[in-house]
Amino acid sequence: MPGEPIEAASAARGLLKKGTLAFIVGPATAALLLTNIPAEESGRKVDVTIAKDGAATVKPVSGPQYLKVYLDMVGVATACDGLTGKGIKMGLIFTEAQCAVMLESRLAETGQEVMACTPGLALTIPGRDRVRAAAVSLAYNVGTPTYCKSTMRAQINAGQIKASCTSLTWFNRAGGRVVDGLVKRRGREQALCLMDVA
Repeated sequence: MPGEPIEAASAARGLLKKGTLAFIVGPATAALLLTNIPAEESGRKVDVTIAKDGAATVKPVSGPQYLKVYLDMVGVATACDGLTGKGIKMGLIFTEAQCAVMLESRLAETGQEVMACTPGLALTIPGRDRVRAAAVSLAYNVGTPTYCKSTMRAQINAGQIKASCTSLTWFNRAGGRVVDGLVKRRGREQALCLMDVA
């Protein structure tokens, strides 16, 4: 029956602890984000496990994690896997465990804001896990205020999923110039997004 997958998803969601990334964006999207963000931000490879209650375990496999705060290419204090803003100041050094907690917390916050401004990503709509992951990844990188005003968000809400996967590639600049690394990242996010296009 057509309603069964959504009903099953709703029942499974009932087991998830509120506030977890998995509760906010769904377990599949949470796993994609917790795997892809470290790869995008630090070049790290990690194994991710999402428990039935939504708790995430992220185990490093290979690659560096930036435990000491550094300045990114446009002079923003950054740590761990691309964390910026509140609590990230030059001179601080974090542990891997602190970075993992902060990453999940920041992704949950970003995911909550993305879901609030993008009803077209609702968990009740099947086949949106990868689009949701691409949208949250973009918002994590450019900020949710920018994402929530974006053409990508408007297109998702209008059901124009394929077009939305292309418009996310427009965010390829830092410091006023096109950056090759951002062009490549947006290309990977676009490819992920397009996997949900029928």
